[in-house]
Amino acid sequence: MLTWLDGPARGGQALLGPVKMGYSSVINSKGQVTVPQEIRIRLGLKKGDRVEFVVEGGNTVIRPVRAAENPFEAYTGVLGGVFPGGVREINAWVDEMRRDKRSRR
Repeated sequence: MLTWLDGPARGGQALLGPVKMGYSSVINSKGQVTVPQEIRIRLGLKKGDRVEFVVEGGNTVIRPVRAAENPFEAYTGVLGGVFPGGVREINAWVDEMRRDKRSRR
């Protein structure tokens, strides 16, 4: 693998092997930091995405939080398609259950 130190456009040196790049950011008064653009691109982060900080040994790692696969996805359509009464009937059924719950209090 060929890696450029300081980038070829700036007349940097070509090195063989991976190079660890360091990035820094300042913590603001709210405890927030700006993730450098190259890191956001490498991690595929966009506005509103969540990240987690994981302590691994003596290091702290930042990584994107990816939604877990929906465990119910495999059951979609098992009952043969559309609910017979449609969305309106489903909402009426949910409303009825809520009224029943309130009346039992």
